[in-house]
Amino acid sequence: MADAAGSGTRTARSAPRVLVAADKFKGSLTAVEVAGRVTAGLRRVVPDLVVEALPVADGGDGTVAAAVAAGFERREVRVTGPVGEPVTAAYALRDGTAVVEMAEASGLQRLPQGVLAPLTASTYGSGELLRAAMDAGARTIVFGVGGSATTDGGAGMLSALGARFLTAGGEPVGPGGGGLAVLASADLSGLDPRLGSVELVLASDVDNPLTGPKGAPAVYGPQKGASPRDVEVLDAALAHFVKVLEAVVGPRAADHAASPGAGAAGGIGFGALLLGAAFRPGIAVMLDVLGFAPALERADLVITGEGSLDEQTLHGKAPAGVAAVARAAGKEVVAVCGRLALPPDVLGRAGIRRAYALTDLEPDVARCIADAGPILERTAERIALDVLGRHGAGPAAAGRS
Repeated sequence: MADAAGSGTRTARSAPRVLVAADKFKGSLTAVEVAGRVTAGLRRVVPDLVVEALPVADGGDGTVAAAVAAGFERREVRVTGPVGEPVTAAYALRDGTAVVEMAEASGLQRLPQGVLAPLTASTYGSGELLRAAMDAGARTIVFGVGGSATTDGGAGMLSALGARFLTAGGEPVGPGGGGLAVLASADLSGLDPRLGSVELVLASDVDNPLTGPKGAPAVYGPQKGASPRDVEVLDAALAHFVKVLEAVVGPRAADHAASPGAGAAGGIGFGALLLGAAFRPGIAVMLDVLGFAPALERADLVITGEGSLDEQTLHGKAPAGVAAVARAAGKEVVAVCGRLALPPDVLGRAGIRRAYALTDLEPDVARCIADAGPILERTAERIALDVLGRHGAGPAAAGRS
C-alpha cells in the first residue's frame, strides 16, 4: 500500500510514534487499562502504529501500579490499616529506589466496610511501609501521598518509625488526629537511624499548610467524614502537635507546618518534612522516576488524560504535568477523559490541543463509567482518524478500519 507521498510501503522509521501517558479513570479503569484501551483503538485504525505505553500517576492512588508498569518490582508487606486492622500493602522497588504510596496502607479504600474514622484513623501503616522499603535496601524513597483516610499530621507514621508521643501520664496517645489533643511530650530520639541516609521525596499535588483555613482539617477533613466540630477538634489538635514538637526540634516545627505540602494527606506531609523530605509536585517526581523524558523524545504525538478534565487538573494533576513537559519539548498533546469541564482556550494554555471525552460518544455518565473500556477504544479510533494523518500516517493508513 502506498504511503501519503505515493512512494511505496511506509517504513518503521517514518511511521508516527505515539506515547500514551495517561492517569487512571478513577472508578472505571486503571492507568494500565487506559493505555491498553487507547492502544487497541488506535491500532484498529492504524494497525502498524508504533505505540509506547507509559501509565502515569501524580503520587496519589495508582502510583505504585504506574511504577510497576514501568518495570519496578512489586513488593507486598502486611502493615497496620488506618483503624488498626492488618492489611496487605504494596510498594515498588528498582535499583535502590522505592515508590511508596501511603494510600496503600492508610487510604480510604482500607477502611473496613468504608466506615469513616476522621478522629481516629492513623498513618501508622504508612510508616511501616517506609520501614519495609528501607529493609529492602532502598536508598531513595518516593513517598506518594493522597487519598488518605487520616488527619493525624503523620504522627502514626512517625510512631511506626520509632517516635514516641505520650500523654501527661506517660502513656502513648490514642490513634489519629483526635488523640493528639492530649499530647504532653514527644520523643524523636528513637527514630530509625537509616532515615538520615535515605533520600526521601514527598510527592504530592497538594500544597496546603498543616492547619488554618487552608489546612488539612478544614479543606480535606470533610471528605474523610469530619463534621464541622471534628474539623475544629482536628485543627486544634494538630496546632497543639506542632507546639509540642517545637519543644523538641525548635522553630523548624512551625516552619514545616506552614510549608507547602505539610497538609497533604491529612498532614502526613508535615511528618515527612520533619524527617527531612524534599517536597516536589507528584507528577514531576513520577515523570522522572518512570522515565518519561526518553519516552517523550521517541514520540511524535502524546496522548494523556484522566477520568475528569476539570479545574483540578490544572493544579498539579498528571495530564497537566505531562502536557507541560511535552509542550516544552515541542510535541503535540491530545487528551482523553470521561468528562470534560475545561473550554478549548484553557486546554490550549495547558498545552493540550484537543480533548476527547467519553461523554461525546455516550452522554449517559453511568453508562460511561460502566462501559468505559469499549467507549475509550472508540474514542481512540476518533483520535487516529483526526490526528494521526497529520503526523504522516497518511490517508491510506488512517482510513483503514
